Amino acid sequence: MSWKEDVYTVLERDPAPKSFAEALMFSQGLHAVLLHRISHRLYSQGQYKIARLINYWARVLTGADIHPGATLGKGIFIDHATGVVIGETAVVGKNVSIFQGVTLGGVSTAKEKRHPTIMDNVIIGAHATVLGNITIGENVKIGAGSVVVKDVPPNVTVVGIPGKVVVKRNCERDRLREVRQESLPDPLVEALTDICTTLDTLEKRIAALEGQLKKP
Repeated sequence: MSWKEDVYTVLERDPAPKSFAEALMFSQGLHAVLLHRISHRLYSQGQYKIARLINYWARVLTGADIHPGATLGKGIFIDHATGVVIGETAVVGKNVSIFQGVTLGGVSTAKEKRHPTIMDNVIIGAHATVLGNITIGENVKIGAGSVVVKDVPPNVTVVGIPGKVVVKRNCERDRLREVRQESLPDPLVEALTDICTTLDTLEKRIAALEGQLKKP
C-alpha cells in the first residue's frame, strides 16, 4: 500500500482536512500510521533497534504508541492519534477506524500472541479498550469507553464494561459507519429501565388485588 492511499483514507473519513496537502501535513493519525509502516518493515527485517527508535519518536510526535511488531492493514484510519496504544502482537485488518485513546493491549507477559486481532471494517470508539488474544469480527462497532475482553462475532455493536453485544445486524461497512457514538444503547440503562417497568407492573397488580380484597 502506498503512502498516498493512507492520505486518501484520511480524506475519506475525516471531514476536517480540506485538501490532500493539509491531510498530509497536519494529520497526526496519518503520521502515526506512516511512521509505523516504516518501523514495521524494519522490524520484520530484524532491525529492531532502528525500528524501536522510529517508534519512540513517533510516540513523541503523534501521541500514539504503536509497537513496530503490530500489523496494520490497508485503509486504517486513526483519528487524532492521542493516547492510542497498539501492542506488539496486535493484528488490525483492512478499513479499520480507531479513535483517540484506544488501547489494543495484552493481559499476559508470555512471549506469544497476546494482543487482539481486529478483522476488517471495524470501528473502535474513543477510549475503548480491547485486551488479550481475542478476535473482533468483521463490521463490528465498539462503543466509546467500552472494555472488551472476549471474542466478538461479526456484524454487531458492543458497548459497556465489560463489553456486551447490544445490536445484531446484517450490516455493510457504509451502514455501520452511519451509527453515531451518542446514539449507541447503554446496557446498564436498559437493564434498569426493564427493572423499573417490571416493578411498576407489579405495583399495579398488587394495588388491583388489594382493591378486590377490600370489596365486601
